[in-house]
Amino acid sequence: MSSSQVGIIMGSESDLKIMNEAADILRELGVAFELTVVSAHRTPERMVEYAQKASERGLKVIIAGAGGAAHLPGMVASLTILPVIGVPIKSSNSIDGWDSVLSILQMPSGVPVATVALNGSRNAGILAAQILATSDPALAKKLTAFKTQLRQKVENSIREIKIAGYENGFDQ
Repeated sequence: MSSSQVGIIMGSESDLKIMNEAADILRELGVAFELTVVSAHRTPERMVEYAQKASERGLKVIIAGAGGAAHLPGMVASLTILPVIGVPIKSSNSIDGWDSVLSILQMPSGVPVATVALNGSRNAGILAAQILATSDPALAKKLTAFKTQLRQKVENSIREIKIAGYENGFDQ
C-alpha cells in the first residue's frame, strides 16, 4: 500500500508542464501524492489497472489531466468510486482547449468528474486537498492558513491602490 493520498495522472509527458502545478501545491500543503503518465488511448490496460487499484493502494482522490479528446478523466471515473478531478489541457492538437474542456465537463449521469479551468491543475490540487481536509484536521488548518494568505494578498492590494492611487499603478 502506497502512502500517497492523491494520484496525479496525465495523458502524456507533454502535459507535465501543466500538471506539475498540482504537484507543487500538494507538496506545499504536505499532501503525499504520486504522479505518472496514463494514456486512455495508448495504454488503455494501464489506465484500467490504475483506476481499479487506486483505492486499494491508498489513494483518496485522482487528478487526471488530458488534452485533445480528453477521455482520461471520464474513463478513470467510470472505473473507480474515488473522486476524480479533471484538468482540461490546451495541447498542441487542441481546438483552443475547448475540446478538452467539453470532453471532461460533459460527462453522462452517474459518472461525475469535477472539472477545473483549462490548464487549472493548481486548483485541482487545492480541490483535492480540500476533499482530504474533510477528514484531516491538520490539513484543514493548513488550508485555512492558505486561504487567509489569499485574503491578505487582496487586502494588501487594496491598501496599495489607496496609497499609490489607481493612476500610478501598483506592484502586486
